Amino acid sequence: MKNKLVALKLNRIFLLVIFLTGIITLPCFSQEKDSVKTPRNFKNTIRINITNPMIFGEKFNVIGYERVVNDYQTFSVGIGRFAFPKFSLVDRDSIRLEKDFKDKGFNISFDYRFYLMKENLHKAPRGVYIGPFYSYNYFQRTNSWEMNTLNFVGEATTKLEMNMHSIGFQLGYQFIFWKRVSLDLILVGPSMWFFNVKANLTTNLSPEDESLLFETINDALNNKFPGSDLVIDGGTFEKKGSFRSNTFGYRYMFNIGFRF
Repeated sequence: MKNKLVALKLNRIFLLVIFLTGIITLPCFSQEKDSVKTPRNFKNTIRINITNPMIFGEKFNVIGYERVVNDYQTFSVGIGRFAFPKFSLVDRDSIRLEKDFKDKGFNISFDYRFYLMKENLHKAPRGVYIGPFYSYNYFQRTNSWEMNTLNFVGEATTKLEMNMHSIGFQLGYQFIFWKRVSLDLILVGPSMWFFNVKANLTTNLSPEDESLLFETINDALNNKFPGSDLVIDGGTFEKKGSFRSNTFGYRYMFNIGFRF
């Protein structure tokens, strides 16, 4: 009988311990559950430019990074490979484009974004934004030309280099899907573009043939930068194989990103 009473007391004590343990640990589980429900604040976005490859070709590959500075401001940086669009087939009576080779270049850009508090229901990086941007492009291309003139018959090789700076102001909108995926649309980006183009010959040509070759390159360069009003000073380029130009342009871009 005594043993039964002892066992009953032990069972009651055991049940009491379990009950008290449950009460003590309940707030911990509640806090853990609440922490799961609390949305994470993703401040970083890695994105890929999908517009420029469609315009300039598959060799234009730029990766961007956006960082949230505060509730309504971010900064971005982009860097990647840049390749000048291939020249259209140039075929004149005395000169013809033989081939392109040794094509290389790079792009780097920066922007600072102000997400409009009064226009957006959400904090950065979601919604309408405005802000300044800067972009720099460099490319180098070597071309081989087949020439047949009074003074020269054979192949001539040119090395074309371009430096391009762009400074402007942009308006855009960034969508966020499933908390992790971003679609960034730069809709309007008026800017000033500063070009510096130079072509060097690796073949000795007469002044007349040099002028003819530079004129051909000048024609091939036209309309190669969508969004710009680039006008090449043909006379200067044909004489020196180089030119500088300041012109008005605009920026537009679609990016797909992942937030973390």
